[in-house]
Amino acid sequence: MRLGHVIGRVTLSHQDPAYRGGRFLLVQPFAAPQFAGAPMTPLAPGSSLVVYDNLGATHGHVIGFTEGAEAAVPFTQPTPVDAFNAAIIDQIFYTPPSA
Repeated sequence: MRLGHVIGRVTLSHQDPAYRGGRFLLVQPFAAPQFAGAPMTPLAPGSSLVVYDNLGATHGHVIGFTEGAEAAVPFTQPTPVDAFNAAIIDQIFYTPPSA
């Protein structure tokens, strides 16, 4: 699971019936500095991804998402999805490793 910051959502003109009840979010994955509290901006070009969400995350939320084959596991039928929102994160506690 990776963490990311929701920066927008994707609007579809047509969708597969398997996606009913959810939506697609545009997510900026966390990098090491964000765990220590660095701001999410500026965005790294080309690093954002689209994540399927059925939990109700919105712009500004921090989410935990899975990618690859694990992203399709929550669906009852084979569904073409690359990333799935598994959690909405309330707080992050980060202790950097000691040198």
